[in-house]
Amino acid sequence: MSRFVAFASLVLALTPTLLLAADEPKTEVQSAPAEPSEMKPLFNGKDLTGWDGDPRLWSVKDGVIHGETTKEVPANGNTFLVWQDGKVKDFDLRLSFRCNATNNSGIQYRSKHFTDNPKNKWIVRGYQHELRNETKLPNVAGFIYDEGGRRGRICLVGEKATWSPAIPASDTTKGAPNGEKKVTGKLIDAAEFEKLFKLDDWNDVVIIGKGNHIQHYLNGRLILDFTDENPDLALKEGVIALQLHGGAPMWAEFKNIRLKNLE
Repeated sequence: MSRFVAFASLVLALTPTLLLAADEPKTEVQSAPAEPSEMKPLFNGKDLTGWDGDPRLWSVKDGVIHGETTKEVPANGNTFLVWQDGKVKDFDLRLSFRCNATNNSGIQYRSKHFTDNPKNKWIVRGYQHELRNETKLPNVAGFIYDEGGRRGRICLVGEKATWSPAIPASDTTKGAPNGEKKVTGKLIDAAEFEKLFKLDDWNDVVIIGKGNHIQHYLNGRLILDFTDENPDLALKEGVIALQLHGGAPMWAEFKNIRLKNLE
């Protein structure tokens, strides 16, 4: 075999790999915007004034909001501490959290509070910023979960994505009655996230919602960028709340909660 033929054979063998690498989205690194002036504190550091939740499970300890379930005092399903001073539309929400790894927690925004369950008057459904004390993608803090909804994990950490409008189920070529996600970019990889997240410690969260565009930042870095183009399922307004998950005993803590309405 001539050197030319050998070289040509090598190029052909590598071409699929080279094309695959070229198709992979380049990681976009973006820092959180500077904190706007006149942020409104939502927690006074002393008590739960302005918040409502199951008094068996929520308290203030050492100047932070402390939520905890135990075998003796479990949650009756997922339960929430709901901020009482209005709803948010376009907003910049910033806070710090820490939790243990036995279960997961969350931050609800643009969500709806349901009070018709006599065993649990603090049910909230809508967009949830997942909170976990874990470092291995995809089961980490920061993804958007459709709490009480139909779309499950709407957008994962590391994704720049858009959710499409619904496709009628009658369309036999591609039925997607709830729409579907299209990933258009990459924001962080597994190794970078593991270095970014502070296991067993406080982590800083920034959530910014403008119209149908939502961004999640963790410890100063953009980790999720989501555009909800489904007019039937996109949420434009609702409450803020903090979650304690039903099931295994757990605790979660929150501090430095502050909000800026961007309307």
